[in-house]
Amino acid sequence: MSSRHKLTQAEIDDALTELPGWHVKDGKLHKQFKFDSFATALGWMVSVGIFADKIDHHPEWANVYNRVTVDLVTHDLGNAISTRDIDLAQHMERLY
Repeated sequence: MSSRHKLTQAEIDDALTELPGWHVKDGKLHKQFKFDSFATALGWMVSVGIFADKIDHHPEWANVYNRVTVDLVTHDLGNAISTRDIDLAQHMERLY
């Protein structure tokens, strides 16, 4: 886990090259994940949630049936995209 610091636009752009389907929307890292079923989506959310809680960084997300929409931003750094957002996005990808 890296220290938490705000990223420059160049750092964000670089990180996005290795995060398929992610983009910046309204100043937040954004992606919609699609699963085979509600149960699969919910199981993924629980797994991600355990990790997020361990690193003290929690996503803004919503689940509708088999879709999970995610927005990541670091509130205590002035609602900026940070290293912690990238860490969480990478973990989401590993579990997906």
